[in-house]
Amino acid sequence: MFSKLFSRKKEVQPTQLLAPLTGKAVHLEEVPDPVFSQKIAGDGLAIDPTEGVLVAPVDAKVVHLFNTGHAIGLQTANGAEILMHIGIDTVNLNGEGFSAKVTTGQDVKAGQTLIEFDLDIIKNAGYPVITPIIITNSDAVESMTQFVGASVTRGQEKVLEVTLKA
Repeated sequence: MFSKLFSRKKEVQPTQLLAPLTGKAVHLEEVPDPVFSQKIAGDGLAIDPTEGVLVAPVDAKVVHLFNTGHAIGLQTANGAEILMHIGIDTVNLNGEGFSAKVTTGQDVKAGQTLIEFDLDIIKNAGYPVITPIIITNSDAVESMTQFVGASVTRGQEKVLEVTLKA
């Protein structure tokens, strides 16, 4: 009799990701790597950075920090999984020019510095600095809105809004 009153579908709040880098926000299709541009690893956007500081785009837990410091995985409290991969093929630098400021398992706040990196080292080695920011558990995503085409400042402008399935 009261089942309709008590079985309301839980409303899922969207997760808003702030720019993790300062630079220009672009479509993922502009990344010169098919794993990212064809959304094989997940959907999202990319930022072409103008400075070498990567910050947390949202309050989250560090679930994976690559030992080379070129990429980091975060998970939000509601389950969104975020991968940020600094540059393309930068794993080949074996950590040169990357300095992680957090550790795996650490809780981070939006705007907190995660990794500092040297843009010149990456560019001089011949690697693109464009940085994909992707939601790796795209199968759990109900909707996603990307805010691209503009210059963004780390920790300030919203670049992604993700709503997970209930």
